[in-house]
Amino acid sequence: MAPRSPNGFLSSLTADDFELVRPHLRTVELPQELVLVEVDELLKRAYLPHRGVISLVVKLARGENVQIAMVGRDSIFGSFSALGDAVALNSAVVLVPGMASTIDIDQLRAAADQSPTFRTTLARHGLAVYAQIQQTAGCNASHTVESRLARCLLQTRDLSGSDKLVLTQESMAQMIGARRNSVSLVANTLQQANFIHYSRGHIEITNLDGLIKTSCECYATVKAQYNRLLHPQMHCTAA
Repeated sequence: MAPRSPNGFLSSLTADDFELVRPHLRTVELPQELVLVEVDELLKRAYLPHRGVISLVVKLARGENVQIAMVGRDSIFGSFSALGDAVALNSAVVLVPGMASTIDIDQLRAAADQSPTFRTTLARHGLAVYAQIQQTAGCNASHTVESRLARCLLQTRDLSGSDKLVLTQESMAQMIGARRNSVSLVANTLQQANFIHYSRGHIEITNLDGLIKTSCECYATVKAQYNRLLHPQMHCTAA
């Protein structure tokens, strides 16, 4: 049977679980820099990207914005809101433009209440994002700007499904919790190593292996956690 959706969460559902949400899904555009929710606001809709990437951002008192996680085509933004409190703990903004399915949080919560398997899948996707948040906190505190930028570019590539990215210096600075001038220097370093081509916010990953070697262990750690949580059957088979 052909995949029912380009979104990993929806395509992983059983036929019965998918039917719980199918009538309530609608497709929307995700324009770059669209703010989906601000911190302390009530999150009314969940988003399941087909293409594009959603950035989860913490805003600090002095005006800094720091990215704590990303959600792309393999997952869902709003899982924990459907399982518990719908008040947003952070802001969410579109980092890479694309398309998404969207559904009311109340409808998502109703599906989770009705089906234990749906609820388990939703919780696993929430835990995957939480694992990314934990790793990002440790990474930003301990690893070099160069390795952090390499990690974020690799993650953005995986979540968007493209080697070509449109990212401003400001958005890259938010991604790694660094100043814009640091991002410019490091991006030039990666370009001189022929790992990326970077020009006026347009980035193309030209040497994937080189970028992976430059990245810290956090890229592989998050990827392994996602595989374990989002593909439990494959993980058990491999084990």
